[in-house]
Amino acid sequence: MALAVLAASPVKSEPGQTGAVDDRPAQSASLEADRPPSIQDSLGAFGDPGGFRSITTARGITYNLLYTNEVLGNVAGGVRRGPIHAGKLEAALTVDLDRLVGWTGWAAFANVFQIHDTGGLRDRSFQRLITVSNIEAYPSTRLSELWLERTSENGNLSLRMGQLVADGEFFSSDTGKIFLSNDWPTITGANLPSGGPAYPLSTPGLRLRWTPDGSVSALVAIFNGDPGNQASVNRTGLNFRLNDAPLVMGEVQLRSTPGADGLRGSVKLGGYRHFGQFDDYRFDRSGLPLANIDSNETAKQHAGTSGIYAVLDKHLYRPDGGDEDAGVFAYTRVSTSPSDRNLVDLWADGGIVVAGLVPNRPKDTFGLSFIYARIGENARRFDQDRMSFASPFDIVRSYEATIELTYQFNLDPGWTVQPDIQYIFNPGGGIVDPSLPSRPIRGGAVFGIRSTLTY
Repeated sequence: MALAVLAASPVKSEPGQTGAVDDRPAQSASLEADRPPSIQDSLGAFGDPGGFRSITTARGITYNLLYTNEVLGNVAGGVRRGPIHAGKLEAALTVDLDRLVGWTGWAAFANVFQIHDTGGLRDRSFQRLITVSNIEAYPSTRLSELWLERTSENGNLSLRMGQLVADGEFFSSDTGKIFLSNDWPTITGANLPSGGPAYPLSTPGLRLRWTPDGSVSALVAIFNGDPGNQASVNRTGLNFRLNDAPLVMGEVQLRSTPGADGLRGSVKLGGYRHFGQFDDYRFDRSGLPLANIDSNETAKQHAGTSGIYAVLDKHLYRPDGGDEDAGVFAYTRVSTSPSDRNLVDLWADGGIVVAGLVPNRPKDTFGLSFIYARIGENARRFDQDRMSFASPFDIVRSYEATIELTYQFNLDPGWTVQPDIQYIFNPGGGIVDPSLPSRPIRGGAVFGIRSTLTY
């Protein structure tokens, strides 16, 4: 979704950039002006061979390429140590249909991923819940989004329809995008079927956005509620599923106007409801604990699941003469869901980001973040039941957490290099180490470096 925001937003945003983002489609006159920082600017005549990009942009067609590659490795803890390499090439196309064919207020968008890696660090090395790398996914070439959008004449109302993701507009913090572990929150990724409509998966849906002025927006969307397992069911993104129970999301976004000190902030309040059937984590259909030897081993069914969340982004300090993206920023996200039918019932993340304050490095950014995911009460009680009814050596899961420290070097417009350190606590919430069942998987440190090129 990163390039969707880059290509379709009047306010530029890229990984590591802070500030409020207005996700309404760009108007015709601003498509070129709002192009994100690009290595094209450093390539001279080779940046736009034959002037092709300028020609297509003049006709309302813009395209972007984003290549992210990284090497990460756990040096302590987990079930397997050693490095992995991961990469993602994203191609995105945005079409201003007003400029191209005279369809006033219409825009189109599509993006494709080519994902490659040598083995996911999250599953292979730690068997954890929280993301280690937000580009990690099943190796494939896949369609992500494919949609049309109609915007009202005054720009206040827009309707998007097609193959959509939720994580680009819902439940996201602009400040936190610098962090490798910043992703679709664990509480939705772990609880919703196939992880929900979020990277690398999309699903058919409709999204309505109302922005009466610069200080407030309201969004509501309905998605097919199960995009399908990315490795076995929906490997190419072409499985346009329509028959699953729906997922409905809504969010209100409030943005403050910068004062005399240039500081601003935003608050997002949202919630979601999935209308499918969900298993209870502790009880069977007769009311007995699933761990009881007399249980029928068929979990009690619940009609739907839901969650509420809040997101806060705040600009805390801006240096004299600094632009709107310089200074100290903070963010936090928090969410809760019913504990009887969800693996994670409480989730929070947050952090501090510093931008433009390093001498002679005005575009560099660094930050410190944390993520916390609590295992739901019924899942914890199920573990306790197993200890009562079966093996006394079982382990009761509790929580998983991550601390991340990162620094993003801006080497050139459109090229960043980012060393990164993470420490993982209680992987999987405290699941058993398969090589030593008498103890949980140990936490450990992950070191890595990421390079990102934008064209």
